[in-house]
Amino acid sequence: MELEAIPGVGAKTAAALRELDDPVATVESGDVAAIARAPGVNEARAARIARGAIRRRHDDDGRVLATDRAREVYRSAIDLLRERTVTDYAAKRLETFYPSASASRIDEAQSFVEAATERDPDPAVREALTGVEPLTDPPTVRVRDRCLATADAETLARAESAVPELSVETVEDARDISELARSYATVIVLDETFAGLDVEGDVHVRPDALETPAETVPERLLAFFAANRERLEAAAAVHEAADLSPAADLGSLRDALARLDDDGTVVGDAELERLTAAVDDLDAAVSTAESVADDRLREAIRERDVTIEGTDFLSLVEQGARVDSLLDRELADEYDEAIARAREQFADALRLEPEEAELAERVFGGDPSFPVEHDESAVSRLRTELSAARDRRAARLKAELASDLGELREPVEELVRDALELDVELAIARFARDFDCVMPDVVEPDAEGEPETAGKGFRIEDGRSPLLDVAFEDAEPIDYAVSGATLLSGVNSGGKTSTLDLVALVVVLAQMGMPVPAASASVERFEEVHYYAKSQGTLDAGAFEATLRDFGDLVEGADGRLVLVDELESITEPGASAKIIAGILEALDEQDATAVFVSHLAREIRDAADFDVAVDGIEAAGLVDGELRVNRSPRKGHLARSTPELIVEKLAGDRDTEFYESLLEKF
Repeated sequence: MELEAIPGVGAKTAAALRELDDPVATVESGDVAAIARAPGVNEARAARIARGAIRRRHDDDGRVLATDRAREVYRSAIDLLRERTVTDYAAKRLETFYPSASASRIDEAQSFVEAATERDPDPAVREALTGVEPLTDPPTVRVRDRCLATADAETLARAESAVPELSVETVEDARDISELARSYATVIVLDETFAGLDVEGDVHVRPDALETPAETVPERLLAFFAANRERLEAAAAVHEAADLSPAADLGSLRDALARLDDDGTVVGDAELERLTAAVDDLDAAVSTAESVADDRLREAIRERDVTIEGTDFLSLVEQGARVDSLLDRELADEYDEAIARAREQFADALRLEPEEAELAERVFGGDPSFPVEHDESAVSRLRTELSAARDRRAARLKAELASDLGELREPVEELVRDALELDVELAIARFARDFDCVMPDVVEPDAEGEPETAGKGFRIEDGRSPLLDVAFEDAEPIDYAVSGATLLSGVNSGGKTSTLDLVALVVVLAQMGMPVPAASASVERFEEVHYYAKSQGTLDAGAFEATLRDFGDLVEGADGRLVLVDELESITEPGASAKIIAGILEALDEQDATAVFVSHLAREIRDAADFDVAVDGIEAAGLVDGELRVNRSPRKGHLARSTPELIVEKLAGDRDTEFYESLLEKF
């Protein structure tokens, strides 16, 4: 699949997507988090790209949501689902579900949703999900103790691109490499022509170094795991709480993470910690050892009976007099003992190994002096040796840990992805449970079905709308089925608009592949859904003309469309409205479209139409204490009485007068 062929993906976005390891597979997977790792692509944009890829895969070029009100119903449905997510990822991922006219896409979505509704939205799992986020790529880590070397310009450019963590140096011969070995702890030569090279220092000839980044620059992998530690631990906790089979061995993962510090360094190795502390504490240890030797000599001088009084001798010494010959002559044993104590203190403070202690002996042991002086060149040599040992140890441990983590790199991607996808599934499961949903039948327009629908229109049993301004459990269930062009009549505030909203919601959810809030439902696979909300007053001439143009375009090829219209008569005078609505219904009937028009002019429209218009009614049982008592389920083939008629009827019953009786007869 060409990336530019995905709807909404231009050349710039396609270039960004190609930065991914496997861009086509990643985009087709629908993994919003993985797509969002492309440069400049956020999760919202990634969701649109994933949705476009789904459309492309199913050859789904249509747009089911044909009007603003239809799109509002879809947004309401998505919001109800998103409210039940824990992670931002799941909220964005749900955006990849959309009302489709493609049978294959609906089947695909339904398969996912049916499995999702079997999930148990355990609160413990939801709590564990709070720490899960998509994995992140940390900033490039600069490694300064290692470099790459090559004599080839093309290899140089490739190395700089593939391994930005390391400096890449140009060399011509062994002398250049030897010079680099003096500046870097490790030199990795990329050219096979240097095989067999024998120079002093830690130099490796590895032509495959660019193909094995975990070995060449293990810091990259360690930084990745360090940056994602909390996300990985949270994903592991989700799998345990939900009793899922993890893609990665959780014991191995936790053991490896325990060996890794938050800054990407290796921890838990006693020898590395000893060498690191020795390098860090070297100067302090030298100063302390000098003090130990000086204190011992002070004590010896005070106690020693020499030609001059010890206190006078000490005074001279502290004033800077030369004492090397006096120390050598009078206090040789004491001086040697002081130096021995200094060396012992120095070695113990740094916890030096025997071979390192030999170097440490050179730090103290020159010509006698007081105060005792150290040999700076010996300190520098020891520092170099300890630093090199530390770096070699750290490099080996990094390589070993990176090797262990390298085996977990792909499994942890799946581990986190599965945890995030579980949040998507649990949101759908909660939606289905919260609103007593059922999976609907989405039938082909010409499929055989119930006699009432015969594969056309929709059928809803015990449907309740979560879009009402009442608690869902307080919503009255309704039954309604329509095939063909139909008028829906009824009293004011009887629930006609709410019925349209429920029909639109059920159809939109069904064609998203989602469960619907009903005991049972069947929906024709509509090509388009046109839902027109009630107009806010009479339109002026220009707006009225524009509205008629919309309906003129609508009735052309209306087969496969669902048309829902709420009180279209409000756009102009009632007499003209009835004729216009009758004409629209005639055209829709000829196209065999499914339509529900809510109107208070049902009788007038029926009289004006050239065909037998179906009329359903939401019937009011009457007025009780000034309030309507309504049977919310539309009654088939019934012209419902209006609110004024009910009030006149009540007055006629309450007051035995000819006036109210005559008014009632006019209805």
